[in-house]
Amino acid sequence: MKKGLILCICLFFINVCSVKAISAECVIVMDQDSGRILYEHNANQIRSVASISKIMTGILAIESGKLDDIVTVDDVIKEAYGSGIYIQVGEQISLKDLVYGLLLRSGNDAALMIAKYVAGSVDDFVDLMNEKAMEIGMNKTTFNNPSGLDEEDGGNLSTAYDMALLTSYAMRNSTYQEITKTKKHIVKTNMNTYEWKNKNKMLSIYPYVTGGKTGYTEKAHRTLVSTATKDDTNLVIVTLNDGNDFLDHKELYMKYFSLYKSYEILSIGSIDILNETYYRQDEIQIKDSFKYVLADDEKDSVLLKFEVTKLKNYQDGDKVGVVRVFLKNRELYCTDLYIHIVDESKPGILQRIIDWFKNIW
Repeated sequence: MKKGLILCICLFFINVCSVKAISAECVIVMDQDSGRILYEHNANQIRSVASISKIMTGILAIESGKLDDIVTVDDVIKEAYGSGIYIQVGEQISLKDLVYGLLLRSGNDAALMIAKYVAGSVDDFVDLMNEKAMEIGMNKTTFNNPSGLDEEDGGNLSTAYDMALLTSYAMRNSTYQEITKTKKHIVKTNMNTYEWKNKNKMLSIYPYVTGGKTGYTEKAHRTLVSTATKDDTNLVIVTLNDGNDFLDHKELYMKYFSLYKSYEILSIGSIDILNETYYRQDEIQIKDSFKYVLADDEKDSVLLKFEVTKLKNYQDGDKVGVVRVFLKNRELYCTDLYIHIVDESKPGILQRIIDWFKNIW
């Protein structure tokens, strides 16, 4: 009896010790594709976010359409302090290389030069940052500068959730993906040659990491965004005020990649609807695919609900209803159904068989 009790106590102790505590004040684990939150703690708490703000600066520069422009560095960089890429007034460098310096080395001088070149002034660029934040749905975010420094303006305030939204948005851009995952970048200008190594140690710590951004100020403490892909599942993790952020991100990835997998629930193209006979001569199609992360015990709880409208006189491409995706009783997604008229001049399978027999005789 005593041995059994001792064994139970030991097992309990082992289980408790095996649980890894996350030291972040705010944390979120989100599926990039669907936005599903897999884990969160204080994810909507507003805090200074430091240099992970530069994700917004970078994606706006990429979307400006000016990446191949050669920028002549001007006096605006003299206002920069803290981390930098140490460019000089009069130096000529492409906007794309400035974005590399921004995201790999967290260059505050690069942030100011990007802002002025893209928008004409730093203040106008900050307006663009806030406009894009509202467009994405970052409802608890206020940007005051392009770098994330906690200046007299109060710095940049956001949440782990909002920064996960921003990162998921940015990762849909192939150029952003290319830059954020780069471990080393060499740049030659009219004045210097630079070799920049990415500060994001997650790229070396965990093999599935695809990018991210580090940050630190005395007010914000350590902030970190990272992204990773494994088995077609794309996750983003954000931690704010986390002194052990790199290891925490690794632990979270290992845990949630083991618990969840991404499934394509709807695929672009024709879709079969059980007992649908009204449009049996033609095809019902969808134009958007839908992926969602599910735990093993959730896969059998996904339901599709079709709402089909019977049109008397329809044309190719007409909307004929919707399909809704449910997980248990919760609606996850809804997209339109369209009719595709099959070419009546094309012989059916029976006619092709008859024609084949005719040919061999």
